[in-house]
Amino acid sequence: MSLISAALKRINPSQTIAISNKARELKAAGRDVIALAAGEPDFETPDNIKDAAIKAIRDGQTRYTAVDGIPELKAAIVAKFKRENGLTYKPSQITVGTGGKQVLFNALVATLDPGDEVVIPAPYWVSYPDIVQFAGGTPVAIETKLEDNFKLQPAALEAAITPKTKWLIFNSPSNPTGAAYSRAELKALTDVLVKHPHVWILTDDMYEHLVYDGFEFVTPVQVEPSLYDRTLTMNGVSKAYCMTGWRIGYAGGPEELIKAMGTLQSQSTSNPNSIAQWAAVEALNGPQDFIEANNKVFKERRDLVVSMLNQANGLKCPKPEGAFYVYPSCAGLIGKKTPAGKEIADDETFASELLEAEGVAVVHGSAFGLGPAFRISYATATKDLEEACLRIQRFCGSLR
Repeated sequence: MSLISAALKRINPSQTIAISNKARELKAAGRDVIALAAGEPDFETPDNIKDAAIKAIRDGQTRYTAVDGIPELKAAIVAKFKRENGLTYKPSQITVGTGGKQVLFNALVATLDPGDEVVIPAPYWVSYPDIVQFAGGTPVAIETKLEDNFKLQPAALEAAITPKTKWLIFNSPSNPTGAAYSRAELKALTDVLVKHPHVWILTDDMYEHLVYDGFEFVTPVQVEPSLYDRTLTMNGVSKAYCMTGWRIGYAGGPEELIKAMGTLQSQSTSNPNSIAQWAAVEALNGPQDFIEANNKVFKERRDLVVSMLNQANGLKCPKPEGAFYVYPSCAGLIGKKTPAGKEIADDETFASELLEAEGVAVVHGSAFGLGPAFRISYATATKDLEEACLRIQRFCGSLR
């Protein structure tokens, strides 16, 4: 009899975390490694948010809270959705979890039965299909194309929907590509969803504020209000507010779903960290001007990385609208060999040989469901990015 459950055997450890850990180990062993695998800003959490956390500690806000969020944070989230997205929710329609990942996990585990299908555009964030499989559902990946800037097309969405489809997971701006959908592009997709009332929409808006060149972010229910009763709009403070380690994610949606997610959370982690919740209240209610200042730096880094990667032999890198990732194709290098004679058979080999030869850690595209490509996070110091891109150019130039 196996110790490990069938549910756990359906999933794999996160490959982005595994590569970040490997880079840390190499650094600790004395290797000169530039890690471009982790998806977190290199900026400090703003002082007003830190101060709110310290005040919460001094005020004794250190006990258990309501399972799915303190009233003050739910009120801040309700106000945020109204102010920034034009969406009206009651506090009973809001859930707060330990990071966006728990919110996604709760929603899928609370709703999926064996045989239920979940449509996921690829490339996708590595955790989506694994959480679906853990919950007993079946992930249905739709491959997008580089020539479409990795954006899901309406005809492909229509073709993927079956009577068994329970959810569409939608992520804009996207991890791993940075692709973001304009209002018109999103409207074309919501027009398809309107025709299929049995399909729920789980929209991951975690990178909402990280957009460039005057891009206007919109979320599905904003574009098509008739989807309100079957959409879970998920967000969090991790990326825009530089609070990855604080672990606060949240969502707004129909009361029945929110209540079910709360039931699951009550029997798993219970409440998110009380101090982090008070910090998140300040993040959402406090000054927002630092976001624009950070985005200016991110945009400069994006432009640097896209330019330098497109100068590397065999790489093709589209310019994304948002997030802090680029997703260059390395199709032009498959089949070539390193100076030592090792063949670049796929993007995983490319990434491992790049790390070995040049000390640059990236995540191979097949981890995100679409290769041959790789993901770079440009949420790191500009001088390190420039050096990493020079090393990538050198590595690509060495292949024959």
